[in-house]
Amino acid sequence: MKRGAARRSPSVPGGLEAVFGVHAVRALMDRGEMPRTLWVQEGDAGQRLAELVEAARRGGARVQVLPRDELDRLAQGAAHQGVVAFCPPLSPEGEASLWLKLEAWPGDASPPLLLVLDGVTDVHNFGACLRSADAAGAHGVIVPRDKAAPLNATVRKVACGAAESMPVYQVTNLARAMARLKALGVWITGTAGEAEAMLYEADLTGPTALVMGAEGKGMRRLTREACDQLVKLPMAGSVSSLNVSVATGICLFEAVRQRRG
Repeated sequence: MKRGAARRSPSVPGGLEAVFGVHAVRALMDRGEMPRTLWVQEGDAGQRLAELVEAARRGGARVQVLPRDELDRLAQGAAHQGVVAFCPPLSPEGEASLWLKLEAWPGDASPPLLLVLDGVTDVHNFGACLRSADAAGAHGVIVPRDKAAPLNATVRKVACGAAESMPVYQVTNLARAMARLKALGVWITGTAGEAEAMLYEADLTGPTALVMGAEGKGMRRLTREACDQLVKLPMAGSVSSLNVSVATGICLFEAVRQRRG
């Protein structure tokens, strides 16, 4: 390129979503979903990611080596770690997959731990909830078809790989799905500020579904009525509630603590 000439920025592939970071891209590929295009930062990052790049090339990905500022521009503050993959959008799994999974649950496996999100429409909160669910070793996240955040590129960016590794099951009718969970032996614990019992008093060691409602409104009436028990977090300060993704992390890791004895 001639001195002083403007460098043309690479165009983002149409119809594809960006996945940022080494862990997220590896999770994507481990699921057998090869990226169509891979942007890799030039210099040391490219050498560090040589194995990942080679695997993507074998899978048919088009690899472009770019300056860091191009990846920074696309990531808009996200930690891309020198790699961005472009792949088709994610789609939630159908509820039939959930029932098959639970009905075939191995008797010697740890009891299922599920997260149910009722009315969580903010994509940043959804992504953060997926990240917490993955970190806690949850076995799936259940969302309703309506009044739920889409599984889009922003969710994938916030989730840092969890959107690729954590199964998300979309159900048509949440209250009806909760009734079926009960029939399969899953105990359903909902979170509500007006509950009398504290989270730490609940037994979360068996097959468990934790239900989190939307910020402000909380769970819908039918969802609340479908729960086996309601619990709350002890709030000692002046605020009345926590961000739903923060509360989700606390509840999930209380289940982890109990299960580890």
